[in-house]
Amino acid sequence: MKRLVIIILNIMLLMPVLAVAQQEETYDYWRHQRDMVRRGQQAIFMCNGLFTSNRTLEQIFEQELAFFREPIGTPDGGDYEVLWDRRAVEIGAPGAVPVMRAAFREGIGCVILPPDQTLEDIDRLPELTLPYPPGDPAQIPWPDGDFIENTILPSNVDEEKLLAASNWAFDRESPEQVTLSLIVVYNGQIVHERYAPGFDMTTRTRTWSTAKSVASTLIGMLVDEGKLVLDDPLGFDWYPRVRSPEADPRNEITLRHVLNMSSGLETVDNGGLEYAIGSGMSYWAGASSVVGARSRAVIREPGTYWDYENYDTLLGVYAMKLALGGEKAYAEFPRKALLDKIGMRNTLVSTDRFGDFVLSSQVYTNARDLARFGLLYLNDGIWNGQRLLSEEWINFVRTPAPSTESIGGIYGGQWWLVPEGRNDVPKEAYSTSGNRGQYTVVVPSHNMVIVRRGLDYGRQGFDRWGLTREVLKAID
Repeated sequence: MKRLVIIILNIMLLMPVLAVAQQEETYDYWRHQRDMVRRGQQAIFMCNGLFTSNRTLEQIFEQELAFFREPIGTPDGGDYEVLWDRRAVEIGAPGAVPVMRAAFREGIGCVILPPDQTLEDIDRLPELTLPYPPGDPAQIPWPDGDFIENTILPSNVDEEKLLAASNWAFDRESPEQVTLSLIVVYNGQIVHERYAPGFDMTTRTRTWSTAKSVASTLIGMLVDEGKLVLDDPLGFDWYPRVRSPEADPRNEITLRHVLNMSSGLETVDNGGLEYAIGSGMSYWAGASSVVGARSRAVIREPGTYWDYENYDTLLGVYAMKLALGGEKAYAEFPRKALLDKIGMRNTLVSTDRFGDFVLSSQVYTNARDLARFGLLYLNDGIWNGQRLLSEEWINFVRTPAPSTESIGGIYGGQWWLVPEGRNDVPKEAYSTSGNRGQYTVVVPSHNMVIVRRGLDYGRQGFDRWGLTREVLKAID
């Protein structure tokens, strides 16, 4: 009896605890989507590595996939298949997580297919068969081509110090920093060019967010033509559609806001969901980049807060598409307006499966093409006597966004600026920046462009301003 009483008392003591017990959310509802996106990411990397960069499986697993936590398979095989005749890759085995596929398409690189499509759908993917300008780049003098006759350094360039700067870039203490290529252009001349083993001037690699600066350039050309206006509202149909579209606060967002990364829209990517519901869904899973970009809510007043977000760039690219007014004009615009005119023949601007440019990250190019891109800015938008980009636009991209005042004025119009307080490099220098160490640095005061390509991984970022400082030591 006594034992029974004790048991009853214990139960009674527990009852209030049970009544107020709280559940903790432990199930990862996004797990399958993240796994799908990771498979799609590997599919794109392997496909582009093989068919855009012309690299081996061994090189891809050793370098391109080095930052993957758990890549699927090894160079010797695994749950993946390379279809050499179709220039396509399949990643994963059938199951709860879909098999993901990517296929190379002429003129744009590899495109990811959605989970409900197979390789039978490859021919439905976009491609670009626009002919290249005449002439053999190997016979055309730099910078329009790749022929370099004069290899004598200017008298004010110290070769030993230039080599020291190059070693500073290549000989890193951290194994997470892997420099693939370095080009220094001074007074229009390549004064230093170096590649890691297995790479040369023809090797295309992914630009990551350096693509954003290319996007800004193309958009700027349309602003110069009067087809786009920086301070006009974007004028989009937004998702989800509200009952009174005219009262949608997103209607206040301008082109300037998205190029300054201050749209005020929800920051899905920076909220840690890029690989579950953010831009990763369009990059790696075949979702529409345009729909995703237009499906966010306003959380801040536009123009007041800086949030680095891939979707902001894609909103600017969508505005470019609408301004051009046709699918053909849009598809050919990067080539005709920019790439072909300055000799960027090794550059592929990738699209999603709907034909929309993913100019937030997915451009494949080589170091020389990025040097040409930097030269266009160094030359104030003029190439071979033709103005391609206005000085006003160049001033816009290198002017700190008002929303960056509190964080050191680090960002302009899809270009990065020298942070306040950094006094070891010229203040007027500005740079592209892409994940894994993709930098094109323009230094107007020294008439110089520096290109560094990398395959960095981990959290240790490469110091592009430190590289700039080291290179400038070589100029008297």
